[in-house]
This record gives sequence, structure tokens and C-alpha cells, in this order.
Amino acid sequence: MTIRILETAKRDLIRGFHFYEKQREGLGSYFLDSLSSDIDSLMIYSGIHPVRFNEYYCMLSKRFPFAIYYYVKDEAVYVDAILDCRQNPEQIEKRLT
Repeated sequence: MTIRILETAKRDLIRGFHFYEKQREGLGSYFLDSLSSDIDSLMIYSGIHPVRFNEYYCMLSKRFPFAIYYYVKDEAVYVDAILDCRQNPEQIEKRLT
């Protein structure tokens, strides 16, 4: 099983990094490390999370209020979005549909 982080998710990570780095120096790096660990866990746990929007599995981050939206296809995990759960749910749905 391989994990592929799509460009859209990479942009989400960069936005999250900048947000947390503005809060406190070094927190952005901690954010990236934490989310990377969560994404790596998909090697073992992909496909067990609840399905949202009829297509995406949704895994919540362990340390930050972010959700990782992914799908599984041809023995690979594709991470499509990494979104802040504190935003309006309609914005999340609009982004993923």
C-alpha cells in the first residue's frame, strides 16, 4: 500500500503550517510532524474510517482539529484534503463535492 498526497492536500498542509506558525514559532513544524504521523498511520488503518460525502474516508487528526479526507484505489491511499474542522461544514462539503 502506498500513500499519495495530492496537490490539494499539500496546499492545505502549507496553509495549516502558516496558521500555526503565526500563533507561535515552531508550532507550524509540530503541526506538520503531527499530520505526517497521522497520514503515515493510513498504511495500517486506511479504509476503517467513516465515509463522508459518498466518496471520502474521514480520519481525524490526533493532535489538531483537522480532518484528513482520503480514498483508496488500486492498492493506494490518495489524500485529497486536510481541512480544519472548525470551519463551516458547508464549506467542507463544497470543497469535497
